[in-house]
Amino acid sequence: MKILVLNAGSSSLKYQLMDSTTEEVLAKGLVERIGTEGEADHSFDVGGSKGRESAHMDGHEHALRAAIAALSADGGVIDDLADIAAVGHRVVHGGEYFSASVAIDEGVLKKLDEVSPLAPLHNPAAVACIRASRELMPDIAQVAAFDTAYHQTIPPEAHHYPLPRELYDKYKVRRYGFHGNSHRYVAQRSADLVGIPLRDLKIISCHLGNGASIAAIKNGVSVDTSMGFTPLEGLMMGTRTGSIDPAIVTFLMRQEDLSPDEVDTLMNKQSGLLGVSGVSSDLRDVLDAQEHGNDLAKLANDMYAYCIKRYIGQYMATLGGLDIIVVTAGVGENSPAMRASALGGLEHWGIAVDPWRNFEGKEVFTGGLDGEFKISATGSRVKVLVVPTNEELMIARDTKALL
Repeated sequence: MKILVLNAGSSSLKYQLMDSTTEEVLAKGLVERIGTEGEADHSFDVGGSKGRESAHMDGHEHALRAAIAALSADGGVIDDLADIAAVGHRVVHGGEYFSASVAIDEGVLKKLDEVSPLAPLHNPAAVACIRASRELMPDIAQVAAFDTAYHQTIPPEAHHYPLPRELYDKYKVRRYGFHGNSHRYVAQRSADLVGIPLRDLKIISCHLGNGASIAAIKNGVSVDTSMGFTPLEGLMMGTRTGSIDPAIVTFLMRQEDLSPDEVDTLMNKQSGLLGVSGVSSDLRDVLDAQEHGNDLAKLANDMYAYCIKRYIGQYMATLGGLDIIVVTAGVGENSPAMRASALGGLEHWGIAVDPWRNFEGKEVFTGGLDGEFKISATGSRVKVLVVPTNEELMIARDTKALL
């Protein structure tokens, strides 16, 4: 059974076609610059045959048509659309409506429209892609998988903000959390690797990429997470501030005469590693600048690591102990220097990273997948694992289950 997984951004579309029985990726692609004045760029790998094409694309329907054309071209992986059993869509925000993936109907689409103001950059694109997909493939089941769904288990004392109650009642202002499919995948994968049921583990999951979040997972469910009402809260990120004193916002609006949109851009796109270092939002560039003596780059890296360490301490208290720390995503998987900085000095809590394993050894697991390895030292009470995330696989699994 073949499942098509779609991940629509405001001007992009990522897709993967999977065999849901073997979980093999049969094809994948990325369309960028959708809806711009120039040509969109479409890169793809279909059955091991790579290609790239450019064409003007007005919207996600055009991008989806291009993806289907690539999948069904001569030597492609489908003969016609009937070969696709179902389509799974990544949707960033499900509000309080959805605590799990759901089959899409008009009622679901109406609810997605209602919560779109909570994710104005993401949900409208996802809805547009869903509508295009349903029009192009009306007889094929469609499923929505939500970034927020996994965190609906967070208890009220952790998901409410200390604001007047009417703001929650009117606008549902609360902690939602994001990266749910990633946290869910690496938590389950970590349990599999250590051979202990997920329901018996206390895990801190660190999704460290350009966008970053940490989740506290107890007995298989999320009990707290660093991102909040929006993905801006929590860790310092590539271009985002993370958590700051909220009075800074109104202070800067007055002092710099900034509009709400301008201060939103400042906090989301001009801050974080980029804003502090003045070098880049890419950690690799900032680490390289630090090695060449850039003091602001060093400060940015130190701040990034400190944020991670602070949340680990907080979530150890939330969980009442800890069995596993798992790191994932671009930084977590590929930066041993940042792993060492963020996880160093925690030996008194039973967290010890082995420098050789972290930088060189990469102790792999029997039967493990590429990129999965342990970096905790022998004798460390808490196991520290590196596990590449696979959000698309979680969406495909949920889609198959709902069939």
